[in-house]
Amino acid sequence: MDLTKDYLDKCRELTNTVEAQKDKIITAAAWFGKSILSGRVVHVFGSGHSRMMVEEMWPRYGSFPGFNPIVELSLTFHNPVVGSNGQRQAMFLENVPGLAERILRNFSLSELDSALVISSSGCNVVPIEMAEVFKRNNIKVVSIITKKHSEANQSKRTDGKKLSDFSDLVLDTGAPDGDAMVHVPGLEIPVSPGSTIGGAMIVNCIKAEVARVLTENGQPPKVLCSASIAGKDQATRIFEAAYDEHGERLSRLLSHH
Repeated sequence: MDLTKDYLDKCRELTNTVEAQKDKIITAAAWFGKSILSGRVVHVFGSGHSRMMVEEMWPRYGSFPGFNPIVELSLTFHNPVVGSNGQRQAMFLENVPGLAERILRNFSLSELDSALVISSSGCNVVPIEMAEVFKRNNIKVVSIITKKHSEANQSKRTDGKKLSDFSDLVLDTGAPDGDAMVHVPGLEIPVSPGSTIGGAMIVNCIKAEVARVLTENGQPPKVLCSASIAGKDQATRIFEAAYDEHGERLSRLLSHH
């Protein structure tokens, strides 16, 4: 059995699932572009391994300012595994009611903002409450979940509501229930998850569409790039200008302090 081919074949299926959501991706990009053109931001949040999609959106090569990456180390620092800052604590904290509101208390939210919340299960309390607080502030919420996984699991909230219940638009990574996609002969539990692949494709499709919206509206984004692309001096100028713009946008979010 060719397990590598099996995994890659399933990744190709994820590509098809993402492509089938093209109209939704374009809609999300229109909302996000409007926020950025208004001088505001797109808040991006993910707990657990969904943090990777937050960092994929900004800042990295091929990305640009306009996004507020919200990454709480207490929910996402997996490297120690056990002991101080271990996984047991992180998994406990992402189901503590009220934590999302304390995180967002740091920011001055505006109806001009928009939000992207990533949670494969869509069932953990903190990402659900993140979306709930955004909705309470009349902010459009786009979520990325794994639809099959979310539907097969119960919400950790006492009222049973999931991330999708507080989302204006829901995007699906296409991964299966449980996330893992490869069944090894003789091994009961499947391995090799797919939600990160699907999620990364979705955020980069959104990123491309937002860049188009900004450019078509006369505000081409300052895209972080390698010196091999733009030359050392130009790449450095872009980095500094992009970080300055991010700082300016963030200062507006902190203006009530």
